Formats: sequence, C-alpha cells, structure tokens
Amino acid sequence: MQDITGKNGDSLKEKTLFLLDMDGTIYNENEIFPGTLDFLEEIRKRGGEYIFITNNSSRSVADYVEKVNAMGIRADHENFYTSSQATAMYIKENYPGQRVYCMGTRSLIRELLQEGIDVVTEVDDQASIVLIGFDTENTSEKVRKTCIMLGKDVVYLATNPDLVCPVSFGYIPDCGSMSIMLKNATGKEPFFIGKPEPIMVDCVLKKYNKKPEEAVIIGDRLYTDIKTGVRAGIDTVCVLTGEASMEDIREGEIKPDYIFQSVKEIYEGLTGEDQ
Repeated sequence: MQDITGKNGDSLKEKTLFLLDMDGTIYNENEIFPGTLDFLEEIRKRGGEYIFITNNSSRSVADYVEKVNAMGIRADHENFYTSSQATAMYIKENYPGQRVYCMGTRSLIRELLQEGIDVVTEVDDQASIVLIGFDTENTSEKVRKTCIMLGKDVVYLATNPDLVCPVSFGYIPDCGSMSIMLKNATGKEPFFIGKPEPIMVDCVLKKYNKKPEEAVIIGDRLYTDIKTGVRAGIDTVCVLTGEASMEDIREGEIKPDYIFQSVKEIYEGLTGEDQ
C-alpha cells in the first residue's frame, strides 16, 4: 500500500480507530464521494471503528446522523464528535453556570441548550461569554448584536478556525472568516475550540480506550485536520478532495504522514485493489 508520493502506508492496515473529517473528505455538501461507502464498510469488516469529527457547527449531531444516513452511511450518534459538542464540554468545564451569547445556527443553539447551558441570542448584560459558530443562517442584525456584545468585558470563544467550507460551487466563508471580519470591527480575537485543538481527538481516544498509535485522522485541511493529528500524536492522512492541494503541502509547515487522492484510494490500498 503506497500513498501518491510512493511512501509505504501498510501501517494504516493496522489501525483500529479512524477519525474522519466530513466536508471535503467523505462528501461535498450533499454529494458523497466515490468509494466512501466501501471504505467505511472495509473498516467495519476489519473490526475497526470510524468516528466523524467535524468542525462544522452549523448542524447538530442529530442533523448529521440524518444527513449521512440519507447518503447510505451506517452511523448513529456514537459515530460523531463535533466542535459543537467540544464547545459545550469546554464551557461546562471552564465556565459553569455562566450565560452565553451565541451567534450561530438554531441547531447549535439547541445543542447547547440540551447540554444545560444558559444561551441567549439578544444583547444581554448578564452574558459573560460570546460564542460564534459557523452560522449558515447569519444576518447583518446578528453581526451588529455580536459587535455590541464584543464591546463588553466578555470571554470570546469560537467553535472552529476554518476559513472556508467546501460546497458544490466552490467555497463559502466559515467561522474563521467570520472571526476575521469581527476582529476588523472590534479588535477582538476568539479562542478556537475545535480542530486543531487536540481536545476532540483526546476525548475520542479516551472514550474508545485507544492508544494514539492505534488511531489515524483523515482530512482535507492542513491547518485543522492534519494539525490536530500532529498535536494529538496520531498518524495523519491528507486527501486532496477538499481544500488542500499538493502545492499547499509542499509549501506549508504542516506535513501529513500520508497523502492520498481520496478515501477511495485509501480503500483500494487497504484491500489490495491498488496493485
């Protein structure tokens, strides 16, 4: 089994925990990539686990389960760990009982409320935390209210640093781009909770009682997916179906352990069909 640079990737055959990004890795918006279903089924056949870890906070876990099931992917709540979940855990552990002003989708807000977090979406002097997510329902009025809140003495958090999200026609601005816009207006920068912080990987390793050497993370972004794996001490695979290109990899500081054109190529390598 070799990656596109000719590097031997047989160690991937020994992995038992596959941490998979979603957007740009296994699908693009609503179009599943060829080979994804075969790849996931091969992991199951080998007795392994696959967990989708995504920075996209615009959807709840329930939304994601519904979406991937409709694509033919076998998955339930246990197959997901999202930046929304990581954010809820972070707030509960570090700021228990504090009120959160949130600029995010209704799904994100609902997920935070389900975790027992006091969330508001209007300007509130009692809110001590401002949280922004990847808000696909954003409006100029939301941005205005968020700027007002950032003018106060508050903790400022963001679900993820991704600059763009891949869609069918190219890309749309993600949470990282929104944070840059807000910085231009307020001078404030958030603490990002999702990838590349290793918290999501660490939680999944602990949950499944796995050692770092038993796991691999597969994604399309160097500064989130691959950097997360590096920070968490697990092997990394970059696929070229999303944001990163070979030029990005050659010129960037963050280097994946392996590079494949797609998850289909990984599947073919695992099964010997690349021979």
